[in-house]
Amino acid sequence: MEHASVLLKETVDLLNVKPDGIYIDGTLGRGGHAREVLKQLTSGHLYAFDKDEQALAESAVNLAEYADRVTFIHEDFRNMREALQEYGVEHADGIMMDLGVSSPQFDDPTRGFSYRFDSRLDMRMDLTQTLTAWEVVNRYSFQDLVRILKMYGEEPRAKAIARAIEKARETRPIDTTGQLTDVIRSALPEAVLRKKGHPAKQTFQAIRIEVNHELDALQEGLDEACGMLAVGGRCAVITFHSLEDRMVKTCFKKLSSAPFADPKLPLKASQMEQASFSLITRHPVTAGEEELEQNHRSHSAKLRVIERIKEAE
Repeated sequence: MEHASVLLKETVDLLNVKPDGIYIDGTLGRGGHAREVLKQLTSGHLYAFDKDEQALAESAVNLAEYADRVTFIHEDFRNMREALQEYGVEHADGIMMDLGVSSPQFDDPTRGFSYRFDSRLDMRMDLTQTLTAWEVVNRYSFQDLVRILKMYGEEPRAKAIARAIEKARETRPIDTTGQLTDVIRSALPEAVLRKKGHPAKQTFQAIRIEVNHELDALQEGLDEACGMLAVGGRCAVITFHSLEDRMVKTCFKKLSSAPFADPKLPLKASQMEQASFSLITRHPVTAGEEELEQNHRSHSAKLRVIERIKEAE
């Protein structure tokens, strides 16, 4: 199935691309958003990051016609500032991040991301790292399993599922996504199993976030990205679940809020320190009806954009 980039036009339009600008794609994937930015560049350049070497290799082929204006970097976007020092890049005119797992990763049974296929538990975005979903499921303590299921999966039956995992692995390791799904089902009452939606969704999300340290990476990545923006530069972030969106919303709100000024002090408006950033999207941008019909992944997508309006004090 062909991969369709979510909120493609909205993201690139809101980045307000300058033909001679410096841009960063923190999550290249298969290069859908990158291609639309590259089309608009003349003397500008795009630096494309991804933890997945397979994604970088495929995108290098897909974007070969733009080879003179794109640089591919195998690195987590949380380390973008340090990685870009090698290229003499200190500021960017636009940075975009499309978070979560790409469709090709979900659709590849060998990657172990999806409960749709019975495959070895893996879930690594970066195949060079050692921590896998197998390690989490078979080695984490009951308390740690409960913690990640609650924190990252917002799973109301975290204890029951963690207990079922703990009991099942006493007999033999839980090696595959299919085995894990069966264990999860065994922990849930019939009333829950009859509900719409897959019963393993939240557990799989929690384990994937833990394996890839996604929320830690996002917080650090947002700090790195916004810190690198030039005046007039914009950062656009697409999220796919409430935990991510909440983090982006909180970060952007903090950056776009003016520092506290004691109302008792006799300051004129011109003397009060202003925020260094401005919200471009007061509310998240979501997919229109046509995209919702054509791309299932777009249903949970939310886009938020912020712009640097002045240098930091």
